[in-house]
Amino acid sequence: MDACTLGDLLDVVGGPTLRLHTARAGCGAPVTEVLLYDGHTPLPRLPGALLLAVGTRAADAGPLLRAAAQAELTGVVVRGADGPVAEAEDHGVALLSVAEDAAWHHVHLLLASAIAARPAAATADLGLGDLFALADAIATATGGATAIEDPRQRILAYSTVSGQPVDEDRRQGILGRQVPASADNTEQYRRLFAADRPLRLPALTGSDLPRLAMPVRAGGETLGSVWVVDGGSLAPDAEDTLAQGATTAALLLLRARAARELARHRGSDLLRRLLDGTAPDPATAAARLGVGGPARAAAFVLDSAASVPDAERTALRLLDVVRLQCEARYGRHACVLLDGVVYAVLPGLGERHRKLAEDIVARAGQALRVPVRAALGEVVPGAAGLPGSRADADLVLRVLDARLPVATVDEVRPRVTLLRLAEVMREHRELNAGAWRRVLAYDTEHGTEYARTLVCWFDAGCDMAGAARLLAVHPNTCRYRLRQLQQHAGVDLDDPDERLLLWLQLRALAGLSSATP
Repeated sequence: MDACTLGDLLDVVGGPTLRLHTARAGCGAPVTEVLLYDGHTPLPRLPGALLLAVGTRAADAGPLLRAAAQAELTGVVVRGADGPVAEAEDHGVALLSVAEDAAWHHVHLLLASAIAARPAAATADLGLGDLFALADAIATATGGATAIEDPRQRILAYSTVSGQPVDEDRRQGILGRQVPASADNTEQYRRLFAADRPLRLPALTGSDLPRLAMPVRAGGETLGSVWVVDGGSLAPDAEDTLAQGATTAALLLLRARAARELARHRGSDLLRRLLDGTAPDPATAAARLGVGGPARAAAFVLDSAASVPDAERTALRLLDVVRLQCEARYGRHACVLLDGVVYAVLPGLGERHRKLAEDIVARAGQALRVPVRAALGEVVPGAAGLPGSRADADLVLRVLDARLPVATVDEVRPRVTLLRLAEVMREHRELNAGAWRRVLAYDTEHGTEYARTLVCWFDAGCDMAGAARLLAVHPNTCRYRLRQLQQHAGVDLDDPDERLLLWLQLRALAGLSSATP
């Protein structure tokens, strides 16, 4: 299992809880354990340990830093924010701090738990590896081939003890890592999850074998189930063995889930900081997320026009769908839900990014029964550009609709540029003042259509016949309107700069176009 590093620790419990003041060895320094300082005994030589400066004022921690360096500790944690940073740098020891009112026993528990977890490794190795070992142990003790499943009937682990009879359902389940669906299967699972002891279940077809099954529970929550194929030679105490095995499976599943959730929390928080530009070292953050080189931000959101009874829960389900699809394509992958939007970073130059987004939108829409939109920011050469790519994606989300549920920023560049430009123009008086207001005011007061006539003329390339077609009027009507406009609103249509400004303001600020009714 990979060692926990200082950076890993900060990713999990950083922010206001734990602050890093200096680390000459960098965030890659290993952190093996956490110690409570005892002033009555010398520090043990424990390379990689983190020392909690119990009973020592932060300002007086200099001698402790020196002793920590001699003992090859990674760092010292003080209480308060006025620790001796210069001395820590001189001794090559990391200096961290917690709040002045933090309880040392709570800090010790928090850090020790984070160091021990090592989320990614624990999930990948300990969880499934131990479940496979447990399946083999149950199979050996009961005499029947064993499988451990989650509540959705996905096979998490299975036994490999040779010579035990199996049937086609087991073979297909292991090949697809999913129990084959059927109405009879559904009824058996209903009975099983209502039981509180091992249950003997008959064969579903003439070619199948019976099963001995037991639900896996912890604190009233169903975590999964354990199934043993009954080939006719199960041990007399098979039910007791299976019940004990289900208890062990509950512990392993809880541990794997805790590690998985911790890994997701760490990855999500790291991704959030990477996307909002607050990660201290974007390249390192991206590397920890498995992203290197060119990449782009992708944003997924529920259609705001759709009626969603429980929007928060549905957004969390969308997060699961996006994460699952990204993991299937890229392996371990961090996604994050921020203000109702699910963000992911898609590595590579982008040839297949749009297709992946389309697949996610289709799958999520079908699973959630709510339309989903997807926006792809610009591909950037490195992690430092991801905040800008995220900003692109946020803009693209605002121009998507049922006709265009997925788009890259390049596909809608004119629309998002005008959208952003309109925002900037509205914020500055000198950019939103001018003749366009007089034109709109005159139309409102006199019932004329000078503003729309102007926009159609601009959209037609200042061609009178083209403008007349867009307006469905005679060209002479257009000419008359434009002459009257110049007279009543005081605009000079012979000035190219005034034409440009009028078009831009009417288009961006008034939202008019030749398609506007």
